[in-house]
Amino acid sequence: MTSQKVPTATATPGKTLLNGADHTLIMIDHQSQMTFATKSIDTTILRNNAALVAHAAAEFKVPTILTTVAEKTFSGPIFSEIKEAFPDVVAIDRTSMNTWEDPRIAVRVNEIGKGRIVLAGLWTSVCIVGPALSALDQGFEVYVITDASGDITEEAHNQAVTRMVQAGARPMTSLQYLLELQRDWARSETYDHTNRTAMRFGGAYGIGISYARAVLGEHASEAGAKK
Repeated sequence: MTSQKVPTATATPGKTLLNGADHTLIMIDHQSQMTFATKSIDTTILRNNAALVAHAAAEFKVPTILTTVAEKTFSGPIFSEIKEAFPDVVAIDRTSMNTWEDPRIAVRVNEIGKGRIVLAGLWTSVCIVGPALSALDQGFEVYVITDASGDITEEAHNQAVTRMVQAGARPMTSLQYLLELQRDWARSETYDHTNRTAMRFGGAYGIGISYARAVLGEHASEAGAKK
């Protein structure tokens, strides 16, 4: 009988966890016309989650690409909360349904030079599946923020997520994205901003933070008691 080697635990994060410096975020077609037909998620929740992702990325200085489809002639402007997070980023307006097939996206991805791509947008089965499968095929690691994306039906969204996961993409949620970037409440340089973002866009979790701060004042801190 051969002995099985027991793994050794170390206080280090898993290699598949994200940080602000190891990926490019691409937010795709969070636009009025695309939202009208989205039925897999409530529009208010979708908009809120997209805002949470955008502000989390801005807070952690994640290289971010914004892209739209036919903004002036059909689909309308990108969500204002996203533009608020990235006031100096000019969205790349496309005609292609698959963002990855626009040469300007490839140029920008290569300029940024990250091996991981995080995607969120509308619709999941077209505008997210396309770049996800294309990026995977070219050797990138791909993460999809599923609750900052949506589709015309729940089935369309769910089957799209299943297809991407089967191909190797990693699904996650918007609040998970924010907290994975923070990951340690002792990181004081981003602590306050993370809390502000959570209070503004984090739903019940954000309400809980606001409550704790109102009741406990300066003593309210996930990082523990202040020295």
